[in-house]
Amino acid sequence: MPVIALRGCVRYPVADRNTEGLSMIRLLALLVALSALASCTNPNDLDKAPVPLGDFRLGHNVVVAPNLTKGPASREASKEEWIEAMKSAVDERFSRFDGDSLYHLGISVEGYVLAVPGVPIVASPKSALIIKVTAWDDAEGVKLNGEPETVTVVESISGPTLLGSGLTQSKETQMSNLSRNAAKLIQNWLVREHNANGWFEPEPDASKDDAQAGGDAEGDEVDPETAENGVPASDLIDLEESQD
Repeated sequence: MPVIALRGCVRYPVADRNTEGLSMIRLLALLVALSALASCTNPNDLDKAPVPLGDFRLGHNVVVAPNLTKGPASREASKEEWIEAMKSAVDERFSRFDGDSLYHLGISVEGYVLAVPGVPIVASPKSALIIKVTAWDDAEGVKLNGEPETVTVVESISGPTLLGSGLTQSKETQMSNLSRNAAKLIQNWLVREHNANGWFEPEPDASKDDAQAGGDAEGDEVDPETAENGVPASDLIDLEESQD
């Protein structure tokens, strides 16, 4: 069952919309109503050393938005704008990891609310974003998670957003902040899976020796483009666009 992660601190179970009929618009409205509980996701840690994430190195960074839904009382943002904002945030965060094994991220932007100006304190809305994420192991050519991980973000509460970001921020700033928070929550999810289930563990030395021996065989040539991208980006796109 998907969960709501309010800025990475409080997680609430949420019924899957396909099984219990909870529409994306109703879910976004619920998130905005709960946004006062958000308190501690901090994406401003990019100047620090990356957290331990095994042998992880980002390969394909694929973002699509086939099911994009705008929530109530929201500014308008196009699929292209969300794709650009999410790709930039993911690149910014995950390009810092320099492991020896490639892993790919397929991200589908599902729904959003970009707060519009309201009545301060009484009716000033908050911004929210819902995405689904799939991680791929390049060497094995398989998904690491059987079902896409649902990540839900509510805007950070700070001085400029205390009365609602619609009053103080442009649409572009709202999208950037939500995307950067989303990238941080994706990182938190990958770290949990790394610690709990051994994702991104380095290959045993014996496997590396075998791979080296194979590469040294006479007449063997390795295409760097193929070797570094065992899972074509188009496969990740097809995967995400097939989700309804």
